[in-house]
Amino acid sequence: MPRIVPLDTLSGFELETDVLVCGFGGAGACATLEARATGAEVILLERASGGGGSTALSACEMYLGGSGGTRLQRELGIEDSSENFRAYLDECFGAHADPARVDTFVAGAAAHFDWMESLGVRYKRELYPEREVVCLTGASLQYTGNERAHPFSAISTPVPRGHLPADAGHDGGKVLMGVVMQRVAESGADIRTDSRAVALVQDRDGRVHGAIVRQAGREFAIRARRGVVLATGGFIMNEEMTRRHIPDIAELCTRHGNPGDQGDGILMGVSAGGNAIHMGQAFISVAHYPPARNTFGIFVNEQGQRFVNEDVYLARIGHYASVQTGMRFFMFTDEPHFGRPDYHQSTEIVAVGETVEEVEREAGLPEGSLQHTVAYYNAHAGNGADPLFHKAAEWLAPLHTPPFALIEYSLPILKPHCFTLGGLDTLPTGEVLTPERNVIPGLYAAGRNAAGIPRTGKGYASGMSVADATFFGRLAGRSAAGNTPA
Repeated sequence: MPRIVPLDTLSGFELETDVLVCGFGGAGACATLEARATGAEVILLERASGGGGSTALSACEMYLGGSGGTRLQRELGIEDSSENFRAYLDECFGAHADPARVDTFVAGAAAHFDWMESLGVRYKRELYPEREVVCLTGASLQYTGNERAHPFSAISTPVPRGHLPADAGHDGGKVLMGVVMQRVAESGADIRTDSRAVALVQDRDGRVHGAIVRQAGREFAIRARRGVVLATGGFIMNEEMTRRHIPDIAELCTRHGNPGDQGDGILMGVSAGGNAIHMGQAFISVAHYPPARNTFGIFVNEQGQRFVNEDVYLARIGHYASVQTGMRFFMFTDEPHFGRPDYHQSTEIVAVGETVEEVEREAGLPEGSLQHTVAYYNAHAGNGADPLFHKAAEWLAPLHTPPFALIEYSLPILKPHCFTLGGLDTLPTGEVLTPERNVIPGLYAAGRNAAGIPRTGKGYASGMSVADATFFGRLAGRSAAGNTPA
């Protein structure tokens, strides 16, 4: 069926509410809580048989800071000024960023942590300072991005901003969403699972009045007097959309998300006149650490040349790897620093030798290329320097102890986890915008349905998606609830 149904073609609405929220993940749940806090009636739809969405599948290290620091940061003696936080985010996303969205987030991120704690999410007052993708010690604060790597460390004082539910490990999303969903159930919202929004109801002047819902084999209309909030997730599970928007990696990545990440909200929003932006941007995970000692190795492409500092976050590695010839690249290392990556079982040792020349020849790299790269790197690493890529001194050591190895990390072999970053253009308060950036009355979006704070993997850090979805989900719910009724 069409994704827009004209209001004047409907015979009537089966149900009515103030705010209709589509999607029961982090964004939709938080939108529902804020709308209910104003006293608005809310119907919450979820196409699956239960809530959680992709937020529940994440480790959930919410990326928060600014305002001097969150309560967790401050109680651990860590200061994070808004200026410092903003400088970091600006370096992360540059021209991709929406300044108004970043300003809003920086101003309110610390208070958002307080709100999450007020719901009952528990955070342990403990810092995990080591290089790790997800803290497994039970601590609740860790570095999760490029904070300590060049060029970020030269622009912003490194601060740990990943806020992980206590004792959660990889299950932080389940822990956080378990609490949030319980609060939603207690809020009095009308929760309807196995119910998929398939079209928006829109009048001739462009205002959205509700949605058509498919439930138990039939379709019916729900009127939203104040607004519809789209929070149905990204489009990584939609084969056609990924082939169109991220064709270079659509066939080789492991799609990371929930089955409902079909792009429904984005497609409905575009049909209503919304503008989808940054649709070609994606998160690509190359988790060469842990073990942390792998960071001492160097990445080279099939020309035998380095292309990135190896101490950066896994998505930045993925970004730069995706633009190498054939997306092929390798880690060169020596015996003391060799380690199999914990998160990738498909890496292959393609060459081993007692000399760099032997490794180069066995791998089929251009003659002299790897030898030159390693010689140059070793000469400077021995003096604690990396003139080309500025890897931090703590990860610099000459690679001169045989045997040497070249391990292939090429993306077609690695098949890395990937999810989409593009979505609808919105105001920070959630209103969906046309290509001319005019507001579509009655329509809001948050989470992966919107183009959020993280708009390119080049500057991504773990926890940015959950922070964005929950923070701006709250604003969208509040904004929709405060809208003038149709």
